[in-house]
Amino acid sequence: MRKRNTEQIGEVIQQFMRLNGIETPYNQYRLIQSWSTVMGKAISRYTGNIFIKNQTLHVQITSPAVKQNLLMEHRAIARRLNEHVGAQVIEDVTFY
Repeated sequence: MRKRNTEQIGEVIQQFMRLNGIETPYNQYRLIQSWSTVMGKAISRYTGNIFIKNQTLHVQITSPAVKQNLLMEHRAIARRLNEHVGAQVIEDVTFY
């Protein structure tokens, strides 16, 4: 006997998350958690608080020199983080 209405478990979970409004918060959580992986240990050492507001990632950087270097690459950093998560979560990154 063959079942005709089968779906991949990943698709079912994604639909469930989307219908219950938890897909975006989950992707935001994943993006914040991926900061140290994407940016590496050297940058993570100077990283403080991280949060997302209005599709912008806000990152506290404790070193002025590191912050200046990151400011020049903010769009590329946003793109790399989104690619790592596999979803368009943020549009920009700001450093404070």
